[in-house]
Amino acid sequence: MQKNQLGKSDLFISQLTLGCMSLGTDKKQAQTIIDQALDAGINHLDTADLYDFGLNEEIVGQAIKDKREQVIITSKVGNHFDRDAKDWFWDPSKAHIIEGLKDSLQRLKTDYIDFYMLHGGTIDDPINESIEAFEELKKDGLIRAYGISSIRPNVIREYVKRSSIDAVMMQYSMLDRRPEEEILDLLQQNTISVLARGPLAKGILSDNGEKQIERKSREGYLDYTYEELVKVYDEIKDVIGDSASFNTAALQYVLHHPAVASAVFGASSVEQLRENTAISQAAPLPEEKYQALQAVTKPMQYTNHR
Repeated sequence: MQKNQLGKSDLFISQLTLGCMSLGTDKKQAQTIIDQALDAGINHLDTADLYDFGLNEEIVGQAIKDKREQVIITSKVGNHFDRDAKDWFWDPSKAHIIEGLKDSLQRLKTDYIDFYMLHGGTIDDPINESIEAFEELKKDGLIRAYGISSIRPNVIREYVKRSSIDAVMMQYSMLDRRPEEEILDLLQQNTISVLARGPLAKGILSDNGEKQIERKSREGYLDYTYEELVKVYDEIKDVIGDSASFNTAALQYVLHHPAVASAVFGASSVEQLRENTAISQAAPLPEEKYQALQAVTKPMQYTNHR
């Protein structure tokens, strides 16, 4: 599977990332999914301290304990949680970031995390303090690179100006094209990579998309009404034709922009994993089909996220 450099770091990650939040709490099943992901060429696993209140990190750590050098691990910090009370609050302080890293290392059974992210953030955060924490952890060799997980343009811009982040994780898909408005180009110009989460738009952009749309009934998705989802699904299907599966086309779409280093997908079964890793055997997405997919979907803008 193709590997892409993460920002200016020395990390090269697979064009697909296994988002581990969907693994669940069955340790045996999670082990199988992770093993098969690695066998398929994926080398990047994404978790967070808050996922299942630390249990997800423990499951990932156990699954890769004998192959740590083969895997690039991403985790996240910033949500101060109480595992027993199943409660949490936002805490981007330097003290919490440093303490959170120590806890994550223990759960992951490793002495370093490859890529460490602030798990959210607002413009009112003590941003310089948060950056200082990540820089110290990097200097101490406890993390190899750092970034943020955010959909807030104002926050992203501040980190671009003030820090040496190597990547931003953000929601991006054919049905959520907000990053195309300004953020993707900004990050590319600053050699900051994008980790695109939600590329399948909650399963709508998968081969089982029609079932997902019906399951949502009249709920819709972002700016799309139910009726618009039905229509755009058929239009996308016409553009794709027999050249690729829905999953592959959706993943190829977000990977088309040079700022995107990896598409992050979740898998709760081996079948879902295989549907997505089929991209490694697919022909590249032709430019004319990329443009046709843009033509049948909506350009979008962010609201005033702080």
